[in-house]
Amino acid sequence: MTRLNIMLLLAVVASALYLVQVSYESRRQFVQLERERIQTQQLEQEAEKLRLQLRAQATHLRVDLIARETLKMSVATPAVTQYLDAAAGGSGGGSRAGGRP
Repeated sequence: MTRLNIMLLLAVVASALYLVQVSYESRRQFVQLERERIQTQQLEQEAEKLRLQLRAQATHLRVDLIARETLKMSVATPAVTQYLDAAAGGSGGGSRAGGRP
């Protein structure tokens, strides 16, 4: 009978140790999951901020400003436009500066 009691005692102790190990592992994984959730939220916020910055960079006014200031571009006016006459044969001799055909 004492052998049976010792075997049962060892089984209960082993079961208790296993339960403690499983509880610890469960808590550790829960903490890791919460860290990952927080990191996911931070990355989503950063991605949304970057999307907003991209939209702000791609506005028509900003593109126009960069074209004018950085690339020194300007709007084409009739005074600087050259028209080619298609009937001239494409040799370039029939072009007139500043006028329409």
